[in-house]
Amino acid sequence: MSVGVLGTGHYVPPKVVTNKDLEQIVDTSDEWIRSRTGIEERRIADDDTDTSDMSFFAAQNALDEANVKPEDIDLILVATVTPDTPFPSVSCMLQDRLGARKAAAMDISAACSGFMYGMVTAKQFIDTGVYKNVLVIGVEKLSKITDWSDRNTCVLFGDGAGAAVLGEVAEGKGILSFELGADGSGGKELYQDENDHLQMNGREVFKFAVRQMPESSVNVIEKIGYNEADVDYLIPHQANIRIMEAARERLGISKDKMADSVKRYGNNSSASIPIALSEAVKDGNIKDNDLIVLVGFGGGLTWGAIALKWGK
Repeated sequence: MSVGVLGTGHYVPPKVVTNKDLEQIVDTSDEWIRSRTGIEERRIADDDTDTSDMSFFAAQNALDEANVKPEDIDLILVATVTPDTPFPSVSCMLQDRLGARKAAAMDISAACSGFMYGMVTAKQFIDTGVYKNVLVIGVEKLSKITDWSDRNTCVLFGDGAGAAVLGEVAEGKGILSFELGADGSGGKELYQDENDHLQMNGREVFKFAVRQMPESSVNVIEKIGYNEADVDYLIPHQANIRIMEAARERLGISKDKMADSVKRYGNNSSASIPIALSEAVKDGNIKDNDLIVLVGFGGGLTWGAIALKWGK
């Protein structure tokens, strides 16, 4: 069975926080942020909008595009490290709000790699014939664990949600190969501290990412007998433009073939890849039979990559 994407959707909060806004609260500058990260602005959810709300808006969009009703969803997987509460899970909240009465539901914690882990998990359930339609969401409200007095981290992150409905697609399309990985010894480089604030050793995470993202991208292509020249579109985790460029240059593809939403949304952790995917589909940058590479890395440390032939 071939398993692929039947529909995508995304949601970002309306409130825009620019680099100029951050100049007013920490010792930083628009030029410094742009030159080092590529970020120009990010979206921040208000106090009345939580992780489950953003999940719901993105899920509705994806279900509509897939032409799948909530009652036809068999499993909901939500990748997040910023749930509304430790329990009930965001996926259970979403199941209730959507009216997806027959769906099993669970959250996945793999930080920025979470959506990759969710996609691969969904594929296994569909491959085995256990489930037919799986809703996968990457969502974060990072603003609630951001230390807004820490200039090294507060400039990086934003809030949002991206969703995809996975199901059976035509032979030769869908997920062709994948790679998941973890290195728990690197957990100390990116973590949530005792004050519930996000902490990051930027230099070590950067070194890890510029090595792992290109390597994983090449690995999933080679697994299916393709080469770098066959890639039509690259969707890397939107963490930092320099890390993204390292993956793009390793694949030897032009800039117009790489998703770049980091400048508008910042780093949305597990939501960054599905948001970028959804935007690319809606903007017409991804076409039927295109070979897509999705690749991300995150706290844990974790990583994941998928080679995907687009189409139903």
